Amino acid sequence: ELSDAAYLLQGQPMFKILSRIKEMERAGEDIIHFEIGDPDFPTPQNVIDAGIDALNKGYTHYSDSMGDYDFRKIVADNNMHTRGFRPDMNQILISPGANMLIYYAVRCLVNPGDEVIIQDPCFPTYMSVFHFCGVKPVGVPLYEKNGFRLHPRDLEEKITDKTRLIIINSPHNPTGAVMKPEELDEIAYIAQKHRIYLYLDEIYSRMNYGDIPFYSPSVIDQCREYMIIANGFSKAFAMTGWRLGVGIGPEKVMEKMGLLLQTTSSCVPAFIQRAGIAAIQGSQDAVKSMMTEYKERRDILVKGLNEIPCMHCLTPGGAFYVFPNIEKTGLSSEIFAQQLLEKGKVGVCAGSDFGACGEGYIRLCYATSKENIIEGIKRIRGFVEGIL
Repeated sequence: ELSDAAYLLQGQPMFKILSRIKEMERAGEDIIHFEIGDPDFPTPQNVIDAGIDALNKGYTHYSDSMGDYDFRKIVADNNMHTRGFRPDMNQILISPGANMLIYYAVRCLVNPGDEVIIQDPCFPTYMSVFHFCGVKPVGVPLYEKNGFRLHPRDLEEKITDKTRLIIINSPHNPTGAVMKPEELDEIAYIAQKHRIYLYLDEIYSRMNYGDIPFYSPSVIDQCREYMIIANGFSKAFAMTGWRLGVGIGPEKVMEKMGLLLQTTSSCVPAFIQRAGIAAIQGSQDAVKSMMTEYKERRDILVKGLNEIPCMHCLTPGGAFYVFPNIEKTGLSSEIFAQQLLEKGKVGVCAGSDFGACGEGYIRLCYATSKENIIEGIKRIRGFVEGIL
């Protein structure tokens, strides 16, 4: 028999969809991929070169489990530039991907039976971690009429004496919504007032295209008391396969999260950290080019979706996802996504994969070429018209 916790693991639905698509492609099917948030751009060449150079120079052994000193110092300097404060070295943890930070934080801050407040819909890894750890998720609904931005008063109404952690993701997966600075500040003060840790998932912080600029409320307490920043290199730097994340938080919290990292994976490989240094310190031209291309793709996709009968789609301000409403098709999110894949040969995620409030929507990731986006829109239109 497995442990009870093992049966509660859910994983990520987008990887399950990808697995099904790979089966179809091996059978000769031609599928348009909108299902998984993996940049289609190569990792910038200077980052690859730095990783190779580090391997050749012998960066192939254990490193400090908190992260190499040089890398953490550069992270601190960069945080001063991007968020307005320089954290101490002991506030910084280099992790094997940002996903792991979610597990570390929940395991170190929340007891079984306690509650964590999240946005609904939300990134599915949160839910899998909560269930595995015996933690109760409390969702705050996000409404299309509010641009999928969380309303602080809605959040405060969910706080109980069992609330131990609040998780906020902006720019947001799956909707692409970007919260306003004043909204984030209000949430920060709510967390401070109730003495609750606030986990800021800022993995898409560099992927911002709209009128609302990226803002981190972490500047309020400089991550010294109750705020934790989670960030990483996967999305903006097209480094999903490198598995490199950064956490910044109160020293006593990061110490325990670091011990958990030390227990589970010892350290992040040193050569990968050298590549991270190159990503931060090197030319940002490749990143800027990617962001320009993503914005153009977004605009093509949103326009095309809004021209399809019974569908409408807001223009998201960040990340690389759109979250169109498909309620008028009469199909549930899950059935729509399944049939679109089988009949229309387009891979998308059901909105319900991200929480109960995602029902009636689907998520598309525009990390694919403009040509694929145009073809994908054509196929989706054909599928929708065929079921009406």
